[in-house]
Amino acid sequence: MKRLALILSFTLIISQSLVGQENKSIIQQGEVHGNFQVEAQYYLKDSIIGAPIVPEVMGMNGFGNINYTNGPVSAGFRYESYQNALQGFPEGYRGNGIPYRYFTYTKDVLTFTVGNFYEQFGNGFIFRTYEERGLGYDNVMDGVRVGLQLAPGVYLKGVIGQQRVFFDLGEGIVRGIDADISLNEAISTWAGSEHRLTIGGSFVSKYQTDQRTELVLPENVASGAARFTYKYKKIRFGGEYVYKINDPSLDNGYIYNPGEVIYFQTSYSQKGFGINGSVMRNDNMSFKSDRDIDGNNLLINYVPALTRQQTYNLLATLYPYATQLNGQMGAQVDLTKKFGKNTAFGGKYGTTLALNFSAYNNIDTNSIYDEERAALGLSPEYTSDHFTLGEKFWREMNVEITKKISKTFSLIFDYSYLEYNQNVIEGKNFPWDIVYASVFVADITTRLNQKHAIRTELQSLHTGEDQGSWATAIVEYTYAPHWYVAVIDQYNYDNEKEEKRIHYFNVSTGYNKAGTRISLAYGRQRAGIFCVGGVCRVVPASNGLYMSITHSF
Repeated sequence: MKRLALILSFTLIISQSLVGQENKSIIQQGEVHGNFQVEAQYYLKDSIIGAPIVPEVMGMNGFGNINYTNGPVSAGFRYESYQNALQGFPEGYRGNGIPYRYFTYTKDVLTFTVGNFYEQFGNGFIFRTYEERGLGYDNVMDGVRVGLQLAPGVYLKGVIGQQRVFFDLGEGIVRGIDADISLNEAISTWAGSEHRLTIGGSFVSKYQTDQRTELVLPENVASGAARFTYKYKKIRFGGEYVYKINDPSLDNGYIYNPGEVIYFQTSYSQKGFGINGSVMRNDNMSFKSDRDIDGNNLLINYVPALTRQQTYNLLATLYPYATQLNGQMGAQVDLTKKFGKNTAFGGKYGTTLALNFSAYNNIDTNSIYDEERAALGLSPEYTSDHFTLGEKFWREMNVEITKKISKTFSLIFDYSYLEYNQNVIEGKNFPWDIVYASVFVADITTRLNQKHAIRTELQSLHTGEDQGSWATAIVEYTYAPHWYVAVIDQYNYDNEKEEKRIHYFNVSTGYNKAGTRISLAYGRQRAGIFCVGGVCRVVPASNGLYMSITHSF
């Protein structure tokens, strides 16, 4: 409580001092905003689904954000509580604390922040700090950030600090500088041009002491990036290149290979039609402020998965793609076509067709034998050809049709074909390498009147590998604008082990009003993998009562 009082006092004193010097009337205009959330689950024993025993019986995650703004000043903090954390969240989340507090001041061309901040350089391949609460992931910086507008269209920002790891800070220090130049703003004669060009560059380094004796490890690791974005009418094209010097770590087996990202993206859009494609190759790009930490903790950068964002649970939690930071080559193509009303394919109300294809392979490598490294049990270094594909990691082909049949009836039909390298992506040792699966989804909404609607969702995943085939059925009733009730059943009907052919039944309800949402659920949750943007966590099986309350103000 002393720490909280100190933060609030410091915020008020500084804000009134800075703002009051310019315009005392602004002091009366300060605003407080924020949000609150608590999630709790009461766990029941269920050996049939393999749910782990929870000694404390109940888990709870909670947080509250408080943000104050007053003219050029903003400040705030976040209080977090884990008593104990819900099953599947990292073990480091235990107890209570204030891991996030900040003060920001903006004046003319200058912005500075002291305390905690989230930031991203370019596409994030070289530097990105962010929070993804559903994953239990937060690598926020604690330090100083400065932003400057040096001239029209010329922006510069710099950061220095340490990263959060649970309720503590990582050992390493992260330093970075980033520049963005909009040539159409910086060069007055280009201002009215239809050709829009932005260029940028970044430099990021980390410092961590070397206390080992068997290896000489670099204490300073530097990385640099260059990028561009070009737009002309309906066409957009961009790319980024990142290079990281040798960065031996636990993730890469303490090798001295450099790291690299090559990324290109292009898109074209017009009324009723859009297409975009992206390709990426990354090699040895686990970039952490602590070389000896495992998992997703203390990542300085972010390498996303170029795959479709899954919305239906059989694909979203059974076979999602997880980014392979040590090496991967991937591509994705998205195409969307809207067929107008009263056309052959559009029908009376129109139809939307979406196609997606994504693929990932390992990079091709040739190991270099080193007797000294072999004696230490370390991974061999390697050479790699930029244009040669290695082992298959992932394939997905998807077709989605969205169609309104009548004023009260609409449907979505979704089909995916999937090839999933389970041993690589999940780090396991199955007798098969690739899971081949087809997934069919029918999502049907019937509006009974302006307030009442029923949505029915039927899913079927067919595969001959892993746990066999699954089926899911969901019925959701909505009473607008406040209430909903949903029933879901997932059934592993094709598991080769009869005792594993289990129904995962769950019922839930929710209430929304004036920024408050309350939801309750009871039943089983099967084990799976939860991913956001290629970053994943394992979710264990569970049975019990779940409650969530959120409020924004």
